Amino acid sequence: MRFLRELKPAVYSVAPNLGAALTMAAGLMLLASGATPSEPGRFIRLMQITPVLLIEVSHFLSSVIGLALVLLAFGVRARLDAAWAATMVSLLVAAPLALLKGFVWEETAALSLLALLLAPLHGAFTRQARLSRMEITPGWLVSSVAVLLGAGLIGLWSFQHADYADQPWWRVMVDDDAARAIRAWAGAAVALFAFGVWRLAATAAPPRVVGEADPDYAKVRAILAQAEEAEPGSNLALLGDKRFLFSSSGESFLMFGVRGRAWIAMGAPVGRRDERLELLWRFRELADAHAARPAMYNIAADDLPDIVELGFTIQKVGESAAVPLETFSIEGRRRGNLRRAWRKAGEDGCSFEVLRGASVEAAMAELAAISEEWLSHHAGGEKSFTMGGFKPAYVAEFPVAVARFEGRIVAFATLWTTATLGAFSMDLMRYAEDAPKNIMDFLFVELLEWGRAEGYTAFEFGMAPLAGLDDRPLAPMMSRVGRLLFERGEEIYNFQGVRRYKEKYDPTWQPRYIAAPNRWAIPLALADVGLMSSGGMAGLARRPKRPEEAAALPDAA
Repeated sequence: MRFLRELKPAVYSVAPNLGAALTMAAGLMLLASGATPSEPGRFIRLMQITPVLLIEVSHFLSSVIGLALVLLAFGVRARLDAAWAATMVSLLVAAPLALLKGFVWEETAALSLLALLLAPLHGAFTRQARLSRMEITPGWLVSSVAVLLGAGLIGLWSFQHADYADQPWWRVMVDDDAARAIRAWAGAAVALFAFGVWRLAATAAPPRVVGEADPDYAKVRAILAQAEEAEPGSNLALLGDKRFLFSSSGESFLMFGVRGRAWIAMGAPVGRRDERLELLWRFRELADAHAARPAMYNIAADDLPDIVELGFTIQKVGESAAVPLETFSIEGRRRGNLRRAWRKAGEDGCSFEVLRGASVEAAMAELAAISEEWLSHHAGGEKSFTMGGFKPAYVAEFPVAVARFEGRIVAFATLWTTATLGAFSMDLMRYAEDAPKNIMDFLFVELLEWGRAEGYTAFEFGMAPLAGLDDRPLAPMMSRVGRLLFERGEEIYNFQGVRRYKEKYDPTWQPRYIAAPNRWAIPLALADVGLMSSGGMAGLARRPKRPEEAAALPDAA
């Protein structure tokens, strides 16, 4: 008994792959059996005791179940408990049908043996997910179509090469058999077609995070207020569009978004350093249990050792600009334009202020009017997931830097601060249409001086997408494609312009990465991040308002 207990983990580890192979083989056997003639002697005896209609139905259903087993094999390999259950039901139904369609007792024995083999292995299929969450790709569907075509060709070859010249009575029986095989094959083809269309059109509902209740924001705020490991972007936890995993101590969390089968973690865990790896493993294991595609976005270089520990593949996606405040200065020839823009705005009457708490609430109407006007001239609308959107409750969570002109607010930036004062950043940056020229340069210079006075060591300007990727012959394909987009894709996004603007502040450029279980999952993860940030395809397609629409805004005149 002890030997069996020790052997159990090994058996469970090979059960999904072995079960998938045997399930696939069983499905192919049923498809091939449905496409080939029945054994004449057995068929005659069966006809004597069984209604023809029952034989026809059994033949048809056996082929459809054969296709179902081919499809289920992929779910069995993915350790879906629902796939295991559906496979068991399919095998137990197909076994007696094999006797009714042509007294093929060998098939019945094989199917029954496979059911007996899989029955005690339920514990190996740990992913609590519906069959609708099976990972089905176009290549997977092509393979299934190839299986059906192969079964059909076997049937055509079998009937064309059958020699029944000496047995005219059997030819009648064989002709009926041929029609039966064609019906079964056509039924399986229709089933595959319908299944493929459904899977391509259906959108799976976001999975429920089992065992993790969505927290109130007080708990998230408490962790952010004392986190020893947190980047400014960790404040996106307060946006209201993410789910959370908390450490056992309740002093750390990992935030992630869900889109279909994609689970995208936004940054590294926040809180205690010694709890990071635990949260990362829990995230991957929970995603695995829900048959989801896990990925991690906006990962810093310091996070890579833990990410590698998970077995993830890593791809650089850009560089983040951080300005060291201790050495920053607007003096000198290189900063002449910036210094003149800052000085001119001040001489024209611009002033700088950082609002907090009740002061932010009091100015919310002014900030909302500026935000609405700014959005009317920019494509895409409000963002989410990777950056904040203008939601009054979210904006009120942070200090807000404002630039005033003639006593009214003409530009603002919401500030992401950290408990350790290591770095701070800005999230929303918006300005009025009639604001003085270079108002944002004025705001940035004042903001850097404010951060230095508050004790921060650096100011993060955010990421320049696709910056710093190499186009070398031996570089990864994703890096080479990214470099090409960076150099030639200005019509899609102002990649080079974003980097040039931030470069004038002489920042330190730090690489940023995306991570996924394998390299082929990275393009899917990037697409999911883009859609989650833009609010889906509708957000990507949203264009700026036309001038006449913008003029109709209450505060745009």
